[in-house]
Amino acid sequence: MTAAPSPRHPLHFSNFRAYLVGRLCAVLAQYGMMIILGWQAYNIARETMTTSGAAAQLGLIGLAQFLPLFFLTPVTGWVADHYDRRWISRITLALLAIAAGLLAFATYEGWVSLPLILGIAVIVGTARAFNGPAYGALAPNLVPPAVLPNAIAISSVVWQAGSIAGPALGGYAYAATPWGAYALASALFGVALGAMMLIGPVPQPPRDTSRHPIRQMIDGFAYVRGNRLVLATITLDLFAVLLAGATALLPVYARDILHVGSAGLGHLAAAPGIGAGLTALWFSFRPMKTNVGVKMLGSVMLFGLATIAFGCTAFLPRSIAIEVGIAALVVLGSADMVSVFVRQSLVQLHTPDAMRGRVSSLSQLTISASNELGEAESGFLAALVGPVAAVIGGGVGAILITLYWARLFPELRLARSFDPPDIGREENSQEKNP
Repeated sequence: MTAAPSPRHPLHFSNFRAYLVGRLCAVLAQYGMMIILGWQAYNIARETMTTSGAAAQLGLIGLAQFLPLFFLTPVTGWVADHYDRRWISRITLALLAIAAGLLAFATYEGWVSLPLILGIAVIVGTARAFNGPAYGALAPNLVPPAVLPNAIAISSVVWQAGSIAGPALGGYAYAATPWGAYALASALFGVALGAMMLIGPVPQPPRDTSRHPIRQMIDGFAYVRGNRLVLATITLDLFAVLLAGATALLPVYARDILHVGSAGLGHLAAAPGIGAGLTALWFSFRPMKTNVGVKMLGSVMLFGLATIAFGCTAFLPRSIAIEVGIAALVVLGSADMVSVFVRQSLVQLHTPDAMRGRVSSLSQLTISASNELGEAESGFLAALVGPVAAVIGGGVGAILITLYWARLFPELRLARSFDPPDIGREENSQEKNP
């Protein structure tokens, strides 16, 4: 009797399908909630502060999310490599659903405040510190090695699409009813939790009990530092997006520069999602296979140019400023999608399973640094030099960083494909020689 052919696509596996549903809902909820936190904080602050002072509050929100990630990263990566990644995700999703529900109730009752918003931002940052490495390291455990590259690509696309479409969803929901935006986020976190409960037992690397946990945590840093390709992809995103934080200042542009209100905020927030979605759709038919390093460098430069274009909408007539701004953000989202697709694929394919939790936690730290710490940088810089100068200067900085990284890390510029042997995979000597 002929054996039945093994599945050749990640979507043939029920665990992976449940994972994708949960990941999409969680990312939509998370980023939708955070854009509304920024919008609410900015509007509350504007009742008693100038534009610059209120912009600084956006910086505080970004900082409140980043600090828990920064301090907990070594621990969370080790936890993801030593405990059931499904239950780590389930517990953190439940915590996020409760936090979003609390914000919905506070907004409905009319007692939402800046201290409450900052407190929730800290809770979100703490939950994400544990959730991110567990989620990121779980995907390779759900499918056989033969379809792992495709699974990583699909997971990356889902994450990026959700992270950019989430703010649009939150903006539109807030325009309909302010408390409804948080209620929707809470419901989406609940759906993500339900999807994670459907994932059955999965293989996980055996716990390493031969060495002290602190030594194992250090191994994660040592591996990233020793693999220059992984180091290049992670740090390029860190510094480029850290500088070019246009999306962090969307509430300022929507209210005080383009004068389009919360409905316009939804349009602006939707634009990067459109660009990312179209790019993801293109990859589903024409997956990237060659010259991946050069394409990542080019996409980050385009990201910087699009950021500059969006910043310059402040100088355009109002009749065309919003259209140009939306177009620039569409390009920004598309470029970001290319960059994230390449980075996530290279990092996951060049990392042994026993190290994925720790490397994923470091990757998440750089993503958070570029996003949340980037929000802080953009907010504080806007308070000093103005939002327009902050956005344009950030775009210029992203371009300069990309040019420097192309020279500093020739491994990235010369990367031809995602296949580790083609790029020069480095072995994890720390794991092999304790």
